[in-house]
Amino acid sequence: MAGLTLVRSGSKLARPESQRWEIESLGLPHFRDTLTATGQWPLRAGKIEILQVNLGKLCNQTCAHCHVDAGPDRREIMSMNTLRLCLDVLCEAQIPVLDLTGGAPEMNPHFRWAVEQAANLGKRIIDRSNLTILLSPGFQDLPQFLARHQVEITASLPCYLEENTDLQRGNGVFQKSIQALRILNELGYGQESSPLNLTLVFNPTSNSLPPRQEKLEEDYREALWGRYGVVFNKLITITNMPISRFLSGLIEKGQHQEYMQKLVENYNPATVKGLMCRNTLSVGWDGALYDCDFNQMLDLPLAPDQSRHISEFMRETLERRQIVTGQHCYGCTAGSGSGCQGAIANGRP
Repeated sequence: MAGLTLVRSGSKLARPESQRWEIESLGLPHFRDTLTATGQWPLRAGKIEILQVNLGKLCNQTCAHCHVDAGPDRREIMSMNTLRLCLDVLCEAQIPVLDLTGGAPEMNPHFRWAVEQAANLGKRIIDRSNLTILLSPGFQDLPQFLARHQVEITASLPCYLEENTDLQRGNGVFQKSIQALRILNELGYGQESSPLNLTLVFNPTSNSLPPRQEKLEEDYREALWGRYGVVFNKLITITNMPISRFLSGLIEKGQHQEYMQKLVENYNPATVKGLMCRNTLSVGWDGALYDCDFNQMLDLPLAPDQSRHISEFMRETLERRQIVTGQHCYGCTAGSGSGCQGAIANGRP
């Protein structure tokens, strides 16, 4: 299909508006029209239960599916002042969960300070880790730090097979991930009767939707325990979003029309009530506010009548806001649904 080609400039892909154009110009039903047809438009947010903060795009890995286009050469890092504003909002608005993401969030120089402050506030803290950062020089004491502050770890492990994980994340990543998981297990993460929660994240290594989350969790448990002696609390599945590097790969292979068609055909109205944008507010590394992490990467700000920066946070209006949508939203509503907390609905439509 004719269209713009995503060309890397240094470490960055084409502009967000070009990425949006690629999937909006395919002639598929608009997501807003699909919501309308199922009686779910306009899509509105409710109570903010999670503040998801992107601490920056710096990462020790360069994964093929990464919707953030994170990597070792990125320099976007949240400042101490902006992070302080996030913590002020967390406290004053009585938001119970701080969800730290990146890049590798641990590479932000203020990561530990933020964890300590949030822990002192009694907040539930989630660290979205790629696991290998826990073995890197300067970070090897992080597992103990996270355990001491009872930080929940949501760790990406795209497959329990070494070949598939390394194909998506780089050679040697699987074995390093297993090593990190063993360290976490020794500290109590993933163990029965331990307060230290360890969640693993699956996303497809192909252009398919995730399988049933419950069945896949059983497969992960059997494989990781049987082969490596690794345990965990829960597995969540996340659909690959047609954004950034994953979109670039689809376009290069001429598969973006096919993939988007698959998402549209598998739209499941039962997922809409559980979408993460309805209880989560996303904060960019520069403090800008978004309905979700995916809108953030596509540079889709909140609706014009809303505050656009964490320094202007107004809970009363943000909790009634109309959510900004696009064609990429089919990724969160296809099949069993997808979000930062995993599958949304039981089964497929």
